[in-house]
Amino acid sequence: MDDIETLEWRVSSYTDNETCVEVAGTADTVYVRNSNARDVGVVAFSRAEWGAFLKGAAAGEFDQFG
Repeated sequence: MDDIETLEWRVSSYTDNETCVEVAGTADTVYVRNSNARDVGVVAFSRAEWGAFLKGAAAGEFDQFG
């Protein structure tokens, strides 16, 4: 695993002050974490997995969870 503390973390522009999700990436991996509970850990996705998630989100595949 990469040294996640040295990565450049980004917060979604859709995030409010209560629910913060941060994303950082390397050439091979995309990491996601809760900025309100960073010590809990991260979830890691391959670039292919992350791309499939973004494609599904754009297509509305997860709208029932919102």
